[in-house]
Amino acid sequence: MAAFADGDSSSSSWDSDDEYQKFIQKMNPPRITIDNTSCANATIIHVDSANKYGILLEVVQVLTDLKLIVKKAYISSDGGWFMDVFNVTDQSGQKIMDESVLEGIKDCIYKSIAPGSCFLPSRRRAIVEPSSDYTLIELTGTDRPGLLSEVSAVLTNLDCNVVNAEVWTHNKRAAAVIGVTDRKSGLAISDAERLCRIKERLRYVFKGRSRDAKTTVAMGVTHTERRLHQMMLEDRDYERYDKDRANANPIPMVSVVNWLQKEYSVVTMRCKDRPKLLFDTVCTLTDMQYVVYHGSVDTEGPEAYQEYYIRHIDGSPVNSEAERKRIIQCLEAAIERRVSEGLKLELSTGDRVGLLSDVTRIFREHGLTVTRAEVATRGNKAINTFYVRDTAGSSVELKTLEAIRQEIGQTVLQVKGHPDHPKSPAQESPTRFLFSSLFRPRSL
Repeated sequence: MAAFADGDSSSSSWDSDDEYQKFIQKMNPPRITIDNTSCANATIIHVDSANKYGILLEVVQVLTDLKLIVKKAYISSDGGWFMDVFNVTDQSGQKIMDESVLEGIKDCIYKSIAPGSCFLPSRRRAIVEPSSDYTLIELTGTDRPGLLSEVSAVLTNLDCNVVNAEVWTHNKRAAAVIGVTDRKSGLAISDAERLCRIKERLRYVFKGRSRDAKTTVAMGVTHTERRLHQMMLEDRDYERYDKDRANANPIPMVSVVNWLQKEYSVVTMRCKDRPKLLFDTVCTLTDMQYVVYHGSVDTEGPEAYQEYYIRHIDGSPVNSEAERKRIIQCLEAAIERRVSEGLKLELSTGDRVGLLSDVTRIFREHGLTVTRAEVATRGNKAINTFYVRDTAGSSVELKTLEAIRQEIGQTVLQVKGHPDHPKSPAQESPTRFLFSSLFRPRSL
């Protein structure tokens, strides 16, 4: 272990909003530099700034939202200064050479951490900015087959149009952030009585046997993935019985040990690499009120390795076995939540009210359950991604897929990754989908 300098153990340094702190930040604006010559296979981004609680998450979030792949990272934020180096590539694994894109990256990072920027409140819920475009609905509860179908059907019956949504399931728990508009006006729903009715209906649908569901309505926009991590952490999705753990996917290797000489706790993680892994782990550590003082990340291979030197926000290292176990459990859950269990289906078609309800109903009628979903509307087009599996946990049979695609439309619903599924035909009459059962109203 390298002999790092001692950091400031006072939690007040993270919370201070006095004029001196503001002056320091103003006199030391962030410096973002990009180096495209030192590394043959990655673009190097250097970020230097006055330190502030949550700044690491803010930078990682920007890189993730820009769809950059972090191959390596070096983190140092002891004392009053934050210095990070990120080796990144684009989605295809190539260096970023376009100067306009590089300037855009610098600008986004600067705006997110510059003096006066709006940091995400790292120890509270993700920020919600006022918006008249749509109303946000947040749901947590017990997962079960057909849950998304039931939720979307209720919203359709209540004259709500789903314009965007993201749904995660993990360890028998489910969380969803859904953006809806009024069916007639196309605007956000603001009527208090109607919102209360929507909340009550959805809470009833989401209610589980052992825990009550939680339903929240907000007028605004939020960072959806950030919020989903918070919701599932609050819902304690990291708790599981040993028999459930034995049937889970390969367990990530997470360890937490104390380095007593420097009063750090050292967290190491090894697991299969995947997109957004760095964001997921940093997000969880931040929400658990831990500060990363030093760290390194290496994903140049099939396995990702992350090492962080952390303290609690109050300046103390991990001080009990229960706390150590909880960190391990929560990081394992953070790694697993986004792992896509099931077959990937992509839907692209003209948007309309009730589309999500009809599509998920068809999945349910063919014995499939949705394990994760991303729903988006771009202009007048719906771009949706679903991860589905058999309700018994088995892989989806080819005949089931073909039956679903016949009902929805061959070119509208694309299958990704099924070993026995042939590539879709290049051409198909676009009018075929218009006359499919998907567009004929049906009772649930």
